[in-house]
Amino acid sequence: MSAASFAQNGYDTMPPYRRFPTVPAFRLLETDSTTIITKDILKKNKPVLIVLFNPECDHCKHETEEILKHIDELNKVQIVMATMAQYAPMKEFYVKYKLADFDNIRVGQDFQYMLPSFYRVHSLPYLAMYDQKGKLLSTFEGTMKIEDLINVFK
Repeated sequence: MSAASFAQNGYDTMPPYRRFPTVPAFRLLETDSTTIITKDILKKNKPVLIVLFNPECDHCKHETEEILKHIDELNKVQIVMATMAQYAPMKEFYVKYKLADFDNIRVGQDFQYMLPSFYRVHSLPYLAMYDQKGKLLSTFEGTMKIEDLINVFK
């Protein structure tokens, strides 16, 4: 008598963002605590930058400061900042950096914790850059040099 067994690895080696290289179907609770931000609110034919951040992370603060210093060079890019942190720290971050002043920046809480597993995030900040058709250009974990970030969208 002989028996054969097969095992499958339940963890696919290719991350979801590589299998589906377009802007993901996220749902974020906006800083007004009632509006849900989805990819459907994004304007067509405009590039997208998704930034996963933690309001208490020094690298995330630095990345945000650099983006804001160079916002004129990124004014055609729709920036979606998503955090898994609690609402209060997210709101404080939003107010501290005066993010409401920028038409191309939206901030929200990833209350379903979808984006970290979609991108398989290991460290923050995490940046995902998409072209005007919503196709993935690049991703980056950690603090990205602002010049490099701007060049991705040129």
